[in-house]
Amino acid sequence: MFLKTKIMAICAGLLALSACGGPDVIYQPYPQILPQNITKLAVQPLVNKTEYFGLEDKLNIAITNEFLRNGTYPIVPEKEANGIIMGEIRRYILVPIQYDASMVPTSYKLTVLLKVQFYDRKTNTVLWEEPALEDSTVYTASVLPGGITEDQARDAVWALLARDIVTRTVSGYGTVSSTSERRISPTDPVQTSTGPTNYRPGGQ
Repeated sequence: MFLKTKIMAICAGLLALSACGGPDVIYQPYPQILPQNITKLAVQPLVNKTEYFGLEDKLNIAITNEFLRNGTYPIVPEKEANGIIMGEIRRYILVPIQYDASMVPTSYKLTVLLKVQFYDRKTNTVLWEEPALEDSTVYTASVLPGGITEDQARDAVWALLARDIVTRTVSGYGTVSSTSERRISPTDPVQTSTGPTNYRPGGQ
């Protein structure tokens, strides 16, 4: 009887393990999708915390256009929206990474770091935040064949950041991850921000 009971207990355990998917199952949390009350979005002008004037204008256009291409959520004026994309440009870092024989830069790396939040107007809460969203591009100086200007490189980074923001909004948690600011030298000559980004009605 004891042996029969033990065998039954082992079988029950194996069945339970099988029902759970076996020992190779990897836990995957459900994506953090926006709640059903979020149906229309607005992109609030990002705050530029760097020393480089006007960066936010083209970035905001890139984000808006990427949402329009995606088509999951309509982009409307802020007073009509129930979800708001907001944040700030925290760092803009341009460094030469290659030189010619005369020590003239021939290649550069441009890195931009954002803080992005998604604000729910109905609940007056921030639903998600990426405190250090980073994208970069490496490019050849415009004076060389196949090279591009800093403005063109910047547009490439704006496109990458816009895609990441839309993906994070539409597809949820885990699709985009913030980087560690420790990888960026604190000696870079840029301004950084502190504290949370608060909702500014009307983008003020």
